This record gives sequence, C-alpha cells and structure tokens, in this order.
Amino acid sequence: MKKKNIITDEEKQNSFKLNNMENEFQLFIDSLEGIDEYRLPQRAYHIIRLAIRDLILPPGKAILEREMSDILQMSRTPVREALVRLEIEGVVRLIPRRGFIVDPIEKEDLKNIYEIIETLDGLAIENATMKVDDTEIDYLESIIKKQEEELEKRNLKGWSILDDLFHSSIIGYAKNKRLSAVIDSYSDQSYRARLFTINQRPIPLRSIVEHKAIVSCMRTKDGTASRMVMQSHRRRAQREILTAMDRIDKNENID
Repeated sequence: MKKKNIITDEEKQNSFKLNNMENEFQLFIDSLEGIDEYRLPQRAYHIIRLAIRDLILPPGKAILEREMSDILQMSRTPVREALVRLEIEGVVRLIPRRGFIVDPIEKEDLKNIYEIIETLDGLAIENATMKVDDTEIDYLESIIKKQEEELEKRNLKGWSILDDLFHSSIIGYAKNKRLSAVIDSYSDQSYRARLFTINQRPIPLRSIVEHKAIVSCMRTKDGTASRMVMQSHRRRAQREILTAMDRIDKNENID
C-alpha cells in the first residue's frame, strides 16, 4: 500500500505565496523594456535590483536562491552573481547556503543618502541649467502636468514614477556620465524610501510647486537659483520621509 503524501496547511500557504510572487514577478518582468538584451547575470541583476526598488521585493523580504532561480527561469549561477553584486552595493544581505534578505530601510542610512543626493543633485541641476534647451525644459513641464493629473486621480504610484523621471531627466541634462553614475548608485534607495512611505506622507502638492520653481529657474538660466531650489526641495522631502518612517515604526510596534 502506497503511503499518501500529506500536505500541511503551512506548506499550502507557502506554495500559495510563492505562486502569487511568481505571478507578480512575471508581470513586473514583462513591463521591463529591453531586459532580454542583457546577458543572464546582468539580466538577473537588473530584474532583482528594480524589483527591490519598486517594492516587488519589500524591505526585509527573505527569498530562497532556488526560488529566485525558478522565478527568473535561470540556473542558480547567474542569480548568485547578481546577488553578490547587490550585496556589494548594500541592497541585500546574503545568507550562506540559503539566499538573501532585502535590506531594510534604515533612518540613519537614509539621512546619509539624502545628504549625498542633495549635494550631487544641486551640482547636476546647476550644470544642466546652463546646457538645457527649450525643448528639454518643455519636456520637464510636460512631466509636471502629468504629475498634476495623477494627483487628481490620487494615483500616488503614478506620481512617484513621474517624480523619478523628472529628477533623472535633469541629471541627464547635465551631460556628465560620471556624475550620473554616482547619483544612480543612491537614487534607487531614495526612490524605494519615497515609495515605501508615500501613503504616510502628505499629498505631494508642495512638490509640484517646487518642481515648477525649479523649471522656472532653469528657463531663466539661473544656475545658482536652480541649485538652491533643488536642494531645498530635497531637504523638505527628506524631512517628510523621515517623519513618515517614524510613523510606520510606531504603527509596527503597536501591532
């Protein structure tokens, strides 16, 4: 007589969670443009990095290496290479013979990141202001208009994506590849924190006003004013995010 395999409730729940994660991940991967052009290690790196950035893999999430290999439909070798690179960048923490944990968002670390971003964004926009043309400024204004439309619909995720596009466009207009590379190494962390706290912060109407002020300074070619407004904008955002983090921590402790 054959012995029946008994599946426990916990195993059923874990299987359900894994299937849900696979479905969500597949939808996320399908939304990424040009990802198939990368070699497997680079593809795994970009997918996992962006999944962490967009909270598909939230802070503190533990994932088995073999599960990630199954989801990405790759062998474990390129996944391992991607995770090692992400660990070096301080995004994940490896657990020997198991997998990794997505690093939590730490307040002190976030303060340090925003101090760096504030300084580098100031430098980037000052350079961009002197190089940008009317077409590029018009594009920035079109982003702001779309942001306003997303806020009217209360689509905070859509607003966040456009917010990231606004700032990354300005950095690109500075036409300094080395500066862009340094800023990029921190921008994922700040974006993740903005997305993580967005429902605990005020509706970002002030951000729209500040974006308009930034573009106005750029249009008049006032690099010094552009830097000042940008840095003030980043400082205000930092204060809101840190306050929201306190609120989230408080709610978690209550729970």
